[in-house]
Amino acid sequence: MSPTETDLAKPTLHRTFRLQWEDAQQSWILLYPEGMVTLNDSAAAILQRCDGSHTLDMLIDDLQSAFGVQGIAPEVHAFVKHATERGWLV
Repeated sequence: MSPTETDLAKPTLHRTFRLQWEDAQQSWILLYPEGMVTLNDSAAAILQRCDGSHTLDMLIDDLQSAFGVQGIAPEVHAFVKHATERGWLV
């Protein structure tokens, strides 16, 4: 996928995965039929915004605004690529 295609992509959680807060672990988890993944705060913040209605650039802008940071695009791109390769995002 070229950078332009990546920037215009609207990532969404694959239908077999569910993102939820787990009180017992005091963390966000990603549930799927074979198990679960405990997420760090950054991963959870990214996945919460992967709803299929926001481009990756919009998602990055929202994260930067929400957390008062700049320059996180490379890390967000890397995480989205990883999550896509793992099948979490489509």
